[in-house]
Amino acid sequence: MIDLDENFWSSRYENGYTGWDLGYASPPLYQYLCQIEKKDSVILVPGGGNAYEVVAAFAIGLKKVHLLDISKVPIARFLEKNPSFPKSQVHHENFFEHSGQYDLILEQTFFCALDPALRVDYAAKMAELLKPGGKLVGVLFDRDFEGGPPFGGSAEEYRELFKPYFHFEKFEPCHNSVPPRMGSELFMILKKSNL
Repeated sequence: MIDLDENFWSSRYENGYTGWDLGYASPPLYQYLCQIEKKDSVILVPGGGNAYEVVAAFAIGLKKVHLLDISKVPIARFLEKNPSFPKSQVHHENFFEHSGQYDLILEQTFFCALDPALRVDYAAKMAELLKPGGKLVGVLFDRDFEGGPPFGGSAEEYRELFKPYFHFEKFEPCHNSVPPRMGSELFMILKKSNL
């Protein structure tokens, strides 16, 4: 197994090996963001990379959006391009060491970048970071990959993983994926359960 640490991801950014990077906000997430009426929602984008979703959220008035990434390379690029973005909302750290309370966490190619051995910890950490009634929203791959990252999976596997922590408001094939991912993504809206 590859050690998916900061050095691994920084090297990918520095060498341009960023096949997951769309160059713009993911359409399913952007459309979801545009429907949020509560503009003071506190939002986290973990593994945010070049942070297109962060930029998009901020531009439509969601000013309490936070970027988190394990690599300082995309964070430095983001801050260079967005010098007026609040520095207190940019976090260079390991997701599993992050603390905070959020109304919404966006999932966009972060889950599939983690070692699958960390998936149970991922689900528990997401629940820990969400406020009561908070939501985990995003897309997951509904397919397998050779090697990885990315690491794939199935709807059945994900349901078992999230069931202890979340109520499934929506969990279905994604209808507005980008063309290369069409038919291989699930869109989810998971609401933190009252445990």
